[in-house]
Amino acid sequence: MRKYYVIVMMSSTKQQTIKAPISFSGRGLHTGVTVDMTVLPAPADTGIVFRRVDLPNRPEVPALCDYVTDTSRGTTIEKDGAKISTIEHILSALWTLGVDNAMIEINAPETPIMDGSAKEYAARIIDTGLEEQDAERQYYQVTEKMVYTIPEKGVAIILYPDEEFCVSLHVDYNSKVIGNQYATFEDGAESASDYASQIAPCRTFVFLHELEPLMKMNLIKGGDLDNAIVVVENPIPDDQFEHLKTLFNKKDIRITGGYLNNLELRFNNELARHKLLDLLGDFALLGRRIKGRVWATRPGHFANTEFMKQLKGTIRREGEKPRFPYDCRKTPVYDIEGIRKLLPHRPPFLLVDRIFHIDETTIAGIKNVTMNEPFFVGHFPEEPVMPGVLIIEAMAQCCGVLVLNLMGESETGYSTYFLKIDGVKFKRKVVPGDTLHFEVQLLEPIRRGVAQVEGKAFVGDTLACEATMMAQITKNPTQAK
Repeated sequence: MRKYYVIVMMSSTKQQTIKAPISFSGRGLHTGVTVDMTVLPAPADTGIVFRRVDLPNRPEVPALCDYVTDTSRGTTIEKDGAKISTIEHILSALWTLGVDNAMIEINAPETPIMDGSAKEYAARIIDTGLEEQDAERQYYQVTEKMVYTIPEKGVAIILYPDEEFCVSLHVDYNSKVIGNQYATFEDGAESASDYASQIAPCRTFVFLHELEPLMKMNLIKGGDLDNAIVVVENPIPDDQFEHLKTLFNKKDIRITGGYLNNLELRFNNELARHKLLDLLGDFALLGRRIKGRVWATRPGHFANTEFMKQLKGTIRREGEKPRFPYDCRKTPVYDIEGIRKLLPHRPPFLLVDRIFHIDETTIAGIKNVTMNEPFFVGHFPEEPVMPGVLIIEAMAQCCGVLVLNLMGESETGYSTYFLKIDGVKFKRKVVPGDTLHFEVQLLEPIRRGVAQVEGKAFVGDTLACEATMMAQITKNPTQAK
């Protein structure tokens, strides 16, 4: 058995968008309606978003697995009543060719099927070119094996740790026409044009026995022999030939090599490559790029998107654990005296004991919570619990150290004042004997003295509190003593 290796280049670590708008027109595969779709450049951190310009208020639907509502013969996303179907081909082309941010305006509930592949999408994206943006790409680094299976259908998707993204895919439908087919994708080649020539041209396919049920389900109204490969497993009688002529509105219907109308495959393993095309599009619904190795057997839209939901849940749970381990034996970045030089706060309202990590966007520190804290006198005498507002204040003090550190240690006499606090959640009580582990991250560059940060407080590996905070950096009227 031959294996076919398909390689694509995505070497940039910066986010990218397209240089100019790209417009497409065609019929929807299942609705049969004429669709106009325009892909527009979008700012960093937008992601890929669909906008239904034919509906009131032009609602937007992010291309994320959270919004997947249907996977029958294609991937559908929906939000607040706005729906877009068969999104996998345009997502596959955009995401695999390196587009992180795009606004897709569409005037129908389904993308145009074109010739059943992503060939034209990929060609137009390459011709238009990409523009690098200032923001860094988000990656998920796989650290342990992850598995998704549907045993009764022979479906399996396994994700292994790796430094790059690659996919090995196998399809076997117990078909004497298709046989066993393999396709492999590896990120990091010399040119993105390999995707355009090796994966994007591979067309969608359907078995002949599936056509009638699909039509009875009011699907594939826009399907024909020009935009789909029809696989014929068994000989068919003359009366069925006549029926097919009516079905496809074609006078000449033939079967050659197990395919309708003397179809010439673009690759010996075109069907496996199309499954690879679909998988790449569905994996884009994670919203961040993956560093890991995928092995997929008989994947489909349901399995692909369910696995992305599973992976997103894992990422969310991992995000609730500290990123920076604390080692009390190591010299801190700032001890209590260093913190006192930067912050105007003084006991009993100085709520950070140590800073053990700091860089341009993140900071990590600790507070040892003891029974001697003055607030335990009244909160509560019989059940001492650290007030939630003081946990938030402690995270804000870490934020103050971060922004004042960025200004330079020679700059003293500044304070940070709350402007806004959002998304506050308390997950665990903080009691005497706990060590609070704070991690605060800038969400965007500081502008006009305003910092917006996300803060998390942990006890051990357990998230105790999280919040998004906005603060104003202001010069103190008098120098703190």
